Amino acid sequence: MSQEDVWDADVAQHYDTPGTDMFAPEVLDPVVDRLAQLAGDGPALELAIGTGRVAVPLAERGVPVVGIELSPHMVEQLRTKVDEDMVPVVLGDMTTTRAPGEYTLVYIVYNAISLPLTQAEQVECFRNAARHLGPGGRFVVELWVPDLRRLPPDRSATVERSEPGYILLDTFDVLRQHVVSHHFRFDDGARQAELFRSHHRYVWPAELDLMAQLAGFELESRHADWTGAEFTAESASHVSVYRIPTSQ
Repeated sequence: MSQEDVWDADVAQHYDTPGTDMFAPEVLDPVVDRLAQLAGDGPALELAIGTGRVAVPLAERGVPVVGIELSPHMVEQLRTKVDEDMVPVVLGDMTTTRAPGEYTLVYIVYNAISLPLTQAEQVECFRNAARHLGPGGRFVVELWVPDLRRLPPDRSATVERSEPGYILLDTFDVLRQHVVSHHFRFDDGARQAELFRSHHRYVWPAELDLMAQLAGFELESRHADWTGAEFTAESASHVSVYRIPTSQ
């Protein structure tokens, strides 16, 4: 199944969870604060902008934001929040699609860089980010750290979350570094569950740094979250800031 098929109209209509999960203020506010700081007085470009979870509040903070998005259905949901003048979006693949202009900041959040399913495509994502930046420009990546230590011997799946009405089950193909996330949602007493599956290629931080180097970036900083917490061997995710050198 292609990514275009995954992010269809039904998924887009149910993607937002206002005030909860990744839309909760305590989750979203630090993201917007940090990105606004990094953008400074310049414009920002979001790869895989989706329904505008981050772009809309960032634009409301006064940062000019443009997006690239593969799914027209996700953009339709974004348009229920803001118009094209406030947050322009270019439809296309984030690995190759160009947005007009030059930016001080390009960012990709919430594990979206894992959506391209080959290493080569993920490298092209870095290269496309670099094409939109001038010297000193930054590319910010938010990504989870795969915890294969939790994968039992001879098993290929882990339960990532289990709570009333929701179970997240991840299945791993460690040879290709692929993960399929199975999201099961159900009501109490229901005999059937609603299933949504998303496909990812997980990337280790060191591999991500090499991708950045191939695209002409240098690692500027890495933290465990958007508030600047220290990144350690136990961190479940990271926010990495890469920068185009001001002189070659």
